Order: sequence, then C-alpha cells, then structure tokens
Amino acid sequence: MSKVSKAIFVLTLFFYMGCFSCRNLYAQEDPSEILKLDTYIKQACKKDTVFQEILIDELALKYKKAITLPASDLVLFVTNQYSFLVDYDEGDSENSVSLSKLFPFTGTEIEAEYSNALSTGTHRISSAFTAEISQPIAEDAFGRNTRLLDKITGIEIDVARHQIVEAYEDYMAALIQLYYDWYSAYENLKTGRNSYNENKKLLDNIKERKKSKIALPIDVNKINLQVQSKMENLISLQEEYNEYLNLVKQAIRYEGSNRLIPQDSTLYERGAIDFDQGYRMFEEMSRTSLILKLLDDKSGLEADRYADELLPSIDLFAGYSLEGTRYDFKSNEQLFYAGLSLDWPFPGQVETGNYRISKITSRKRKLTSGNTRIQLRTDLKNLYIQIERERELVEIAKEKIKLAQAIVEDETENYSLGRSTLNDLIDEINKLEDNKFSKISRRIRMKKLTIEWLRMTDTLVSEKGAELTY
Repeated sequence: MSKVSKAIFVLTLFFYMGCFSCRNLYAQEDPSEILKLDTYIKQACKKDTVFQEILIDELALKYKKAITLPASDLVLFVTNQYSFLVDYDEGDSENSVSLSKLFPFTGTEIEAEYSNALSTGTHRISSAFTAEISQPIAEDAFGRNTRLLDKITGIEIDVARHQIVEAYEDYMAALIQLYYDWYSAYENLKTGRNSYNENKKLLDNIKERKKSKIALPIDVNKINLQVQSKMENLISLQEEYNEYLNLVKQAIRYEGSNRLIPQDSTLYERGAIDFDQGYRMFEEMSRTSLILKLLDDKSGLEADRYADELLPSIDLFAGYSLEGTRYDFKSNEQLFYAGLSLDWPFPGQVETGNYRISKITSRKRKLTSGNTRIQLRTDLKNLYIQIERERELVEIAKEKIKLAQAIVEDETENYSLGRSTLNDLIDEINKLEDNKFSKISRRIRMKKLTIEWLRMTDTLVSEKGAELTY
C-alpha cells in the first residue's frame, strides 16, 4: 500500500471514529427542552409551595371579626342548686334557666330568665320569670364603640390581605429575576464556550505557523496560556449555570430528565417610562398608597374609640317580672320596671392615658405616611433613572461589540502579515469577549430593574386572586 493510500485510510478511519464518538456523545445527552418565561411562571405558581404558604394566611382572615367583635350568640345559662339546713334536717332546691342575646351593632341586650324553688320543709314551690332589655346611651351609645371596632378590624383585614398580595408579588419578582439570572448564566456560558473554541482554533493556527517557522515557541505558549485561562473561566461559568438551573428546577418542582434551556423573553419589557404619569397612577391606584391611607384611617378610628371609652357607662333598662306559686305561677304578682344605671370611674386614668396615646400615635402615623410617600417617590425616581441609563448602556454595548469585532478581524489580518504582535491580537480578542459579557450583563440588569419597577408600583401582580398581570 502506498503512502498516499495509507494516509487516506488513516484519515478515513479517524473520520468514522470521530462521527461514532459524536453519535455516542449525543446519545448520552438528555434531550433538550426550552422552558419559556411564561411557562416557568405558571408552573411555579402552580407547584411552588412557597406561594401556598403565603396565600394560606388569607384563610384565617375570615375569622378575625368573629374573634374580635363582641359575640352576638344566643347564650343559655342553666343552674341547679340544693341547700341543706343541718339543724332543721331540711333543705331547699333551686333551678333556673336563662337566655340572653347581645346585638353588638346597636348595643342592645335582651335577657329572659325563669326560676323555681322548692322548700322541703313547707313543700312550697315558688316560680319567677323576668324579661329585661338594656340599652347603653353614653359609652358605646347604641353600639358606637362596637361599630368603630368593626371598622378598625375591617381595616386590619384589608391591610393584611394587601400585605399577603405584596408578599406574593415580592416572591414572584424574585422568581422572575431568578429566571433572568439563569438566562444570563446560559448566555455567558455560550459566550465563554465560543471564546474557548475560537482561542483553541487560534492555538492550532499558531502551532501550524510554528511548524512553518513563521511563529515562535513563545507565541504558542502565550496562546496556550490564553486557552487554559478560557477553560478555567468556562468551568466557572458552567458551575454558575448549574446552580441557577437547580434553583429553577426547585421553583417549578421539575422531575423530568430533559435538559432545560432558557429563552430570551420580552414578556415584561416596557418602552420608555413616563415617570410623572406612572407615579400619578401609583399614588391613585397602588396597594401601597391604599395601605398607607388605611393605616391613617385606622389610627383616627382608634383615637375615636378611646375617646368613647372616656364617657361614663350609662344604661337605660326596662323589664317585666312575674312571681307566683307552683310551676304555673298561681297567685302571681306582676311588675313592670324601668330605670337607669351609671358606672363612671374617677379619675379614669387608664382611659385618659389610652386616649392621649392614641392621639399621639395618630399624629405620628400621619407623619410616617407622609415620609414614606416622599421616600417612595425618591426611590422610584432613582429606579427610573437606572432603567433609562441601562437602556442607553445596552445600545452602547451593542455598538462596542461591532467595533471590537471589526478590530479583531483587522488585527488578525495584521498579525498574519506581521504588522502587529500577538500580544495586540490577544488584547483585542479579550476586549471583544469583555464587551459581549458586558452586553449580556446590561440587558439582564435592565430586565431586572424593570421587574423591580413593576413590583414597587404594585403592577406585577393583580389584586384578584394574586393573578399575574401579563
């Protein structure tokens, strides 16, 4: 066999071995599956138990008024008593049953009682029936204090419900930013891998040039060092990508075997933001503004409630009484009565202290709300500036990549013609790679800042059922 035939045979053998190795490598890899951002969000909302942990707090809110307001239950009270006179060897028995009901929102209380007593000595049975209605007219007049407490409790429930949605929105924003971090790591990994491959090709080219006595051994070592550096960076990028991938799998409770791949998305991208209009809508419609207003209202209502407690407890009452013998009221006596009861503690230092503290708290609450609104406007303004800055920097990064790519192409030609050194070429290659990483970083930062804008303006998640506002 001639030398040419041997060479052809060897090349053919290597070709088929290479194809066989590629097929085996591909067969060992799991099939890939693109995980879009909207799919990721829906699966996370459905499967991530952290969302369930946040939303389950809302289930307890429906019972808050029941355990806070005075009970309006119908109360049954039954007693049975037996007393024994030792000296006379006889005793008495007494039985009573009563029903009472409070109407909290008017303050009215109605009570009816039936009782009977049996004397074993005289064998005499006496019975009594009483019905009475009472109505407060000063403190808690006609249920005023209870109605204030009902409003305060209602505000607390509304604030708690809004805060649950806020927590839901905060976690949702964190998950979306996690996806962006995953996508950024994926793009960085691709860029790092491409850089490694390009430098590997350059190393092979320099080795060929060395064989032709065009390049020096030091040139081979420089590029070899460059390749090792790119491999080192590639390993770090792969590690970072795997960590974010594991977090994404945790968020969607992924149990499949496919290789998940992120995809660039414009789901939450916005055009230029009109800050004045956006902030005006935030002041008028946002949950944050509503919570601040509710807290202001609550502090005012609490002051009114403590002011009500400064009043004396005055109750008007009227009733009917029937007393007689035996169980059916034989020889009975009937009585209608009405009156007024007064309970007024002097000097009422606890009530006065509570009222004055509530007034101070109310003033402080208004100052806090005002300062919070000012701080929110400043934070949103700074966030808006950052978004617009990143938007400009992304465009600059794109232009820098075009220029750096052109410079690398020219520098490669100059090096091949001996017009520039290898160091110059390596520097330009690294600058191109840095610009590519910078562009990825800028784009992801702008996306994450946009999510932060939506979160802070309460527009990432809707109030109804904590649904997403695509």
